[in-house]
Amino acid sequence: MASETRDIIVNGLWKQNPGIVQILGMCPTLAVSSSLVNGLSLGLATTMVMALANTAAALVSRLVPPAVRIPVYILIIATLVTMVDLLMHAYLLQLYLVLGIYIPLIVVNCIVLARVEAYASKHGAFYSFLDGLMMGLGLSLVLAALGGLREIFGKGLLLSGLDLAFGPAANAYVIHVLPNYQGLLLAILPPGAFIGLGLLIAARNRIEEIRALEPRAVSLQPQQAD
Repeated sequence: MASETRDIIVNGLWKQNPGIVQILGMCPTLAVSSSLVNGLSLGLATTMVMALANTAAALVSRLVPPAVRIPVYILIIATLVTMVDLLMHAYLLQLYLVLGIYIPLIVVNCIVLARVEAYASKHGAFYSFLDGLMMGLGLSLVLAALGGLREIFGKGLLLSGLDLAFGPAANAYVIHVLPNYQGLLLAILPPGAFIGLGLLIAARNRIEEIRALEPRAVSLQPQQAD
């Protein structure tokens, strides 16, 4: 059990990360990641939907005929997205207006349906919940990292969107990473999202290459005589 739990966590956050490994959900990833707050907010909303959808799908998978399985899963996802949409509209109105159509579009996000069909329909509720949670958090980390990079290079700031969630008083927590920085417009524009995501994917692949070479380097070291 501990081994399977660890594998789910590692797969969601690193080995099968939806954003930089599976390359799924590119539309919201590129469109909403203009700042750390925006990216993280959508990522957490998607995480909530994925975790609950996986759990619900695992509970009903054996009760649903194969012919209508996909429509039932989509109905579950749509219900959960509607709940998230209404909650954000009620309690985080400014952030809700910024994220706009991308909250309802979680319904058709291929990441959500892919995990429900590929994992939750074949496993128990606990592991399905954990898988959805970790995959969602993995996506959230990518959105936050991409949004943070674009915000820093585009404005020289970090957390500049906190006022959308917590009101104008939250502006006191904005971090001026690069004081007197004039900003790079390209980083904020759509091309900056493609460039930033490409850099994140390249960095992850490079880390994997280095890790793969380490055992080989150790094995090639001359053995010292006793």
